[in-house]
Amino acid sequence: MNPEPPSIHASAVLVGCHALLIRGPSGSGKSRLALALLQAADAGVIAFARLVADDRAVCLAAHGRLLVRPAAGLEGLLEVRGLGIRRMPYEPVALVAAVVDLAAADAGRMPEPVSRAAEIDCVRLPRLAIASGTEPLPAVLASLKTDPATD
Repeated sequence: MNPEPPSIHASAVLVGCHALLIRGPSGSGKSRLALALLQAADAGVIAFARLVADDRAVCLAAHGRLLVRPAAGLEGLLEVRGLGIRRMPYEPVALVAAVVDLAAADAGRMPEPVSRAAEIDCVRLPRLAIASGTEPLPAVLASLKTDPATD
């Protein structure tokens, strides 16, 4: 039997058919952004969103792609500040399409190409770096709904 891969301090939300992996230090707003994405889908701002993992996520590289799932025992649980831990529908596994790094030291107004990519388990993914104190939802929605003017 294979041992359980280690979990990372991250949340993940399935948006459409691919997941966003949300990383950041404790208190940076990972759960809050996950909830905001779920609420954006409820409001029709995005077509579909479902929780994959909150606080602890297990990532696994497979065939050049990154899969994410909730850590054992945390399936379907989301922390909502002021309410505590809430149970909600979740996806057991999803393909990661991009990484959102909250409270990122290298976040810039006009990000350098090197800061727009992350590598996890040898899988290179688009990355959105969000500065500390910045509301992440507008930038995340813009990244989902627009194409870059230049590459």
